[in-house]
Amino acid sequence: MPKELKDDPLWYKKAVFYEVFPRGFYDSNNDGFGDLKGVTEKLEFLSWLGIDCIWLLPFYASPMKDGGYDISDFENVDPSYGTFEDLIELIDKAHSMGIRVISDLVVNHSSDQHPWFLESRSSRDNPKADWYVWSDDDSLYSNARIIFTDVENSNWAWDQVRQQYYWHRFYSHQPDLNYDNPEVQEVMLNVVKRWLDLGLDGFRLDAVSYLFQRNNTNCENLPETHEFLKLLRKEIDSRYPNRVLLAEVNQWPTDLVDYFGEDDECHMCFQFPLMPRMFMAVRREQRLPITEILSLTPNIPENCQWGLFLRNHDELTLEQVSDEERDYMFSEYAKDNRMKRHMGIARRFAPLVDNSRSIAELLHSMLFSLPGSPILYYGDEIMMGDNTYLKDRDSVRTPMQWTPDRNGGFSLANFEQLYLPPLMDPVYGYQSVNVESQFKNPGSFLQWIKKLITVRSNYQVFGSGKFEILHDDNPSIFAFLRYFEEQIGASELIEENTVVEVDNIEIIDQTSANKVLCIYNLSRFAQPAELDLSKYKGAKLVELSGRVLFPQITESPYRFTLGPHGYYWFEITDQI
Repeated sequence: MPKELKDDPLWYKKAVFYEVFPRGFYDSNNDGFGDLKGVTEKLEFLSWLGIDCIWLLPFYASPMKDGGYDISDFENVDPSYGTFEDLIELIDKAHSMGIRVISDLVVNHSSDQHPWFLESRSSRDNPKADWYVWSDDDSLYSNARIIFTDVENSNWAWDQVRQQYYWHRFYSHQPDLNYDNPEVQEVMLNVVKRWLDLGLDGFRLDAVSYLFQRNNTNCENLPETHEFLKLLRKEIDSRYPNRVLLAEVNQWPTDLVDYFGEDDECHMCFQFPLMPRMFMAVRREQRLPITEILSLTPNIPENCQWGLFLRNHDELTLEQVSDEERDYMFSEYAKDNRMKRHMGIARRFAPLVDNSRSIAELLHSMLFSLPGSPILYYGDEIMMGDNTYLKDRDSVRTPMQWTPDRNGGFSLANFEQLYLPPLMDPVYGYQSVNVESQFKNPGSFLQWIKKLITVRSNYQVFGSGKFEILHDDNPSIFAFLRYFEEQIGASELIEENTVVEVDNIEIIDQTSANKVLCIYNLSRFAQPAELDLSKYKGAKLVELSGRVLFPQITESPYRFTLGPHGYYWFEITDQI
């Protein structure tokens, strides 16, 4: 049965998110381009998988020079994606199935084809002359780094029409909006209201750390940015309950946490510094990269949440690592220069781990148990590959592979009409890797991911519990506890007598874990583990996926043996 959409202001803390690139998900009208109706037609699949919230990449009107992140009209759906009615139908049907829908909103910049910019550039005294950042001097804000160093050599671009420079933090065809202008703030607030009025459940705020510019700063994380976010949050809280703001802020942890404010800015932030270090830890077979960054991450407000991911629509960013670590990651994960994009690696998850099922399970089990809400990128649930011969980030945005049939079941259009070619290589091609075949195979990665989501959704301690790293002398072992500080009755977490389906066997689960032990072997070899669990003396360990009972905890160190890249999730309980 579909999940019910509950009135829950903290739904995002328990949710599993699924990132959808509408252009690449499913083509409902066979014109070669995925669309909003296509997403609607695949909601049954996402419901079956157990997804709580869909994150849509930009569907706004755009010249599509940057996958829709170059918006030419913030208030309209791009015709290639459909209509307002299509979006409303998608939202309504998703809600009826207990699935929320958020979308990207590019708050920092627009396309240079946007009417606002065309008017702004037309003269220095027109009504929108000050809606973008203009200057006669391209040496202003010289302390600001250039983000796309491989394609841009300045944050300023010369405009022949206005005979001035305009400011852009990304591509030169994406001029930055001028948030020092109150009119710009007001119009962007109105954009937010327009889409929330249509039923969206929130936004992923793209490039939100770059909204203001000041001399003698790096033009990132400025106080004015936080003031605007407080204004935005206040507006949403007053009119739109149960909505979420997810900040895309690729910064160091101490700067990241500022975007939560005092629970008066964004509800969620991506944990960018953690992601590359998870891949680093697996390759080095040591927990240190993970535990080190977690130790440097400050606490966040009680009602806020991290957004955790392994891969997404962009490159695997290496901005928040040292030069030495970046060189290491390039040498291990991007041996071919085609795999490098901007300051990162343009590869999907499966090729990054050499299509290793054991590493895939290890990393996803960590993703689903660390503090935060997990975010899956479309296709990663079937371990789709990439095409590094495609330009820019298109390498990780190829068509979703639904079946082994024509165009991978994505579209019935002629091959040459497709927005991008589907994968056709023998390892990752759609004839080998697709939803249909994995749906039928109980041992597939897709079925494994579904079971993982099912288990996680039945234990709210993963979404809301505290976090404590446990020490083990073996550097390849990473172990931690998720727990509630106070004992909470089972009925407050999961309705009593909940039926949990594991391997097609119905198990009546009359308890809900207040304490969960997670333990991981980061090595490709079997490893011993020895943990001090004596404070839980007398309790027992119950493995979560199969409810298998392990020996009682005593004062002596508890010993485990984990297979290569093995892991366990245990409930610590005295209820048995």
